Amino acid sequence: MKKLILTPERIAARVVELGQQISIDYQGQKLLLVGVLNGAFIFMADLARALSIDVEIDFIRVASYGKSATSSGTITLSKEVELPLTDKHILLVEDIIDTGTTMAWLKGYFANKQTISVKTCTLIDKKERRQVDINADYAGFSIKDGFLVGYGLDYGEQFRHLTGVYHLDTTEIEE
Repeated sequence: MKKLILTPERIAARVVELGQQISIDYQGQKLLLVGVLNGAFIFMADLARALSIDVEIDFIRVASYGKSATSSGTITLSKEVELPLTDKHILLVEDIIDTGTTMAWLKGYFANKQTISVKTCTLIDKKERRQVDINADYAGFSIKDGFLVGYGLDYGEQFRHLTGVYHLDTTEIEE
């Protein structure tokens, strides 16, 4: 059972606002957007089109959830960024920051790559379950409760295609 909490229109409007702010903040600088696969690909595509500055785009793939609704706490890197990182500002683009474990790991990983700066942009900032002291530099929405799917967010690699964001009742699926 799914309940719509963010409409496609509300998401689109917020992505435009984020794009405008990021464009102002990085005007005249070398910015590399790094999308965290698989979840961030839809958000990142829309965000990149909302920017009014030139950027480079690449992806990294890490996992901590697998096919479960809870993080394993172990980060697995399966795809590296391919573009040069030296002397660039890095903006990590993520679908959701939940426990913070993955984003803290990523920030540490990129901080050791001779970058100028490493900041974060997430569609959903879910601070209530945070286990690591990390804050998003740019956040689309702060949502407190529920397991979220849609607009790139998944449950067991399903529901990413939904155009809105929904609360998913995982008890029906896990039984």
